[in-house]
Amino acid sequence: MSSSVVCEGNDRDDGVVEEICGYLTEQPPRSFFLFAGAGSGKTRTLVEVLRRLTGVVPHEAGGVLSRRLRVGGRSIRVVTFTKNAVAVINARLGSNDLVSVSTIHSFCWELIDGFDEDIREALVAVKKVELEREREKASAKKRGVSATDLEKFAEIEGEIDQLSKTEKFIYHPDRNTYGHGALQHRHVLDATAWLLLNRPTLKTILRDHHPIILIDESQDTMKGMLDALMVLSEPRGSGLTLGLLGDHRQRIYSDGHSDLPGLVPEGWAKPELQMNHRSQRRIVTLINKIWESKMQGRTQPAAGVTQHPRTEKTGGMVRLFVGDASLSPEEKRDRECWCADQMWMATQADAWKDGGYQLLALEHKLVAARGGFLRVYEAMDLIDPNAAAPVGSGENNGPSAARLLLNELAQLEDCVRPDGTVNEFAATEVLRRSGILDQLPVDAAKRHARTDEMLHAIQAFANACVDQNSTVAKVIEPILASNLFDVHPRLVEEYADKSDPPPPPIPRKETETTLARMRRGWCALFAAPWQELGRYRRYLAGHSELATHQVVKGSEFAHVMVVMDDSQAGGFLISYDKLFGGKELSDKDMLNVDAGKETTIDRSLRLLYVTCSRARETLALVLWSAQPAVALAHIKEKGWFAPEEIRAIQ
Repeated sequence: MSSSVVCEGNDRDDGVVEEICGYLTEQPPRSFFLFAGAGSGKTRTLVEVLRRLTGVVPHEAGGVLSRRLRVGGRSIRVVTFTKNAVAVINARLGSNDLVSVSTIHSFCWELIDGFDEDIREALVAVKKVELEREREKASAKKRGVSATDLEKFAEIEGEIDQLSKTEKFIYHPDRNTYGHGALQHRHVLDATAWLLLNRPTLKTILRDHHPIILIDESQDTMKGMLDALMVLSEPRGSGLTLGLLGDHRQRIYSDGHSDLPGLVPEGWAKPELQMNHRSQRRIVTLINKIWESKMQGRTQPAAGVTQHPRTEKTGGMVRLFVGDASLSPEEKRDRECWCADQMWMATQADAWKDGGYQLLALEHKLVAARGGFLRVYEAMDLIDPNAAAPVGSGENNGPSAARLLLNELAQLEDCVRPDGTVNEFAATEVLRRSGILDQLPVDAAKRHARTDEMLHAIQAFANACVDQNSTVAKVIEPILASNLFDVHPRLVEEYADKSDPPPPPIPRKETETTLARMRRGWCALFAAPWQELGRYRRYLAGHSELATHQVVKGSEFAHVMVVMDDSQAGGFLISYDKLFGGKELSDKDMLNVDAGKETTIDRSLRLLYVTCSRARETLALVLWSAQPAVALAHIKEKGWFAPEEIRAIQ
């Protein structure tokens, strides 16, 4: 089915809502993939479809569907990426008992919660596959299976043994859980995907409750989970209809499929939203050019919907500034302020003068380096790479084993005055909330002694906090010695271990066991400056002046500055200097191209597209290049920018 009305101008997408309603009310219903680019009104389209299918807005076919759903006690399931997106959809939709909206993690846990035997079997099966994959990978090496490989095998076997003995699993979709049987987010998705494919009962439960499932941000939905749902929806008329909404150009997580449109079954519909209601014409033109660009090192197809700005959005300003990556972080910050001044002189927008623009970095490590908490961030990333950085979904609490440092001690530090004295009333309130005061001895003498011990520990903590040279280990020493709070056993164990950290693996040559990686992380954390921890906490909470593409997923800002600096980003998966021509592609890059694998250019291009498309009015791109002159020449040849839009940073 296709829309019978062809619209132009601002109304060119007006027929898409009715088009999708048609797919979902056909007999049998038809699954679809909606191409919905940045600022295209995807959420509005989704809500308007739901309003028609559930009888909120009069619709003949939708009315029939809504009556069927109500009589059968069923509902349409909407799965989206963030809790914020859930709140937005629910607020726009209003009270509607025929629609259930949740994050992917809540959706999966709702399906499997309580089925502990099935969860155990699924996770063991998943781990066995992982073990076999690791063995095959090790056997394929020229030097054969190493001692580190054997340690890795033993570690996975230990996890399998531990899972086999677990009777009860615990999980919360919006925060980390810890202790025996605690599941991480990825484990819940893995278990659900396996059970949907291998347990007929769960398939039946899903189809009986939710015959239509609409998945927002489908390009970032975990491959295994999305694959399982696509299998269940085939063939057409199987009892489950899928609607995938998203834009493969905006995929930012490796969990998602690299080419989702290419995986959509032939019989599915492919409606499109062509408008960009967010950005001015110049910015829309730029993001179209970025995506459609043909360049060396790119393997991902340039397929996608060319976007059109609203007719009244005829302006917008873009500037690209290129500087020398060898400058110090402090010098780079100064030059970035100069770039903001240049934007203010060109636009007269006060946001560029008073700091009201949004500064975006392209990797967490770059933010940590610029924000002055690199050592703490790197340590947390070793301890738990899945929780170390803020993301666009769930709550950003950091590694669960480090909760004492990120929660209770943050509250206690707020009770310390700059001179090291303690607001005892506020500190007592922190202890009361933690439940520690309920554990005081009943005996008066013992109670008095315990109270004195706690007060001395708090004062020692305060003295260490205000010492600019204190390490994390020094600050937490009196807290752990006095058992002032309930502490995760992993933290206690690692603090008590005074052995040296294991050496880091050789990049791309050696693998590392999880325990060795975590041990390196704890040692690095205890040795890190305490002052960095406060800055790291602010970043987790979203209060840092810098943000990454993950954190601003789905957001928009009037004025945006994007900072691209490979020298501070770390890693080799992303390189904006290669993208803009300041660096040559590596041999590994070319091997990936020959093999048709995703490349550094592919990943960098997508993330550039995401960050540029956040801007509504003006956009400043700041590239720190190893060879600024070479990059500038390459940029001028590329044709993304007019000559007057390109500036060298002196």
